[in-house]
Amino acid sequence: MNNQLTIFYDANCPLCNLEMQKLKQFDNDNLIILVNLHQQNFTTDFPNIDPDKAMKMLHGEYQGKILKALDVTHRAWTLVGRGSLVAPLQFPVVKQLAHGVYLILAKYRHPISNFLYQKFGIGSNACIEGVCHEKPNHSDYRSK
Repeated sequence: MNNQLTIFYDANCPLCNLEMQKLKQFDNDNLIILVNLHQQNFTTDFPNIDPDKAMKMLHGEYQGKILKALDVTHRAWTLVGRGSLVAPLQFPVVKQLAHGVYLILAKYRHPISNFLYQKFGIGSNACIEGVCHEKPNHSDYRSK
């Protein structure tokens, strides 16, 4: 059975990109396939994934099953040998609380990403209203 996990993620989200980069650093066996929800022909190439729903909640496909939200995160980090870091996400009470927090973070991921990048340099370029800032002090502007 195929042991690869396909993750459908928002590549326009700096924090999402950061997590995917970190994940791929540990993916020595190429078990993680990353798919940008914004790529051309997404709906044609992946008709079983609703991009609007996937933008609201992380989606993944593993062994013919669709995984969502923290189940994708748990499976991904487990596949790359870092499952102990996310194991608590599967504990009954923790899973419910973490899922609620996840939904809030997912909904506001762009403003959160922008804030973390601008204040702490965490993540990658922050884009606001079509303008990307390479430096937290906004001294390097590039139009999209």
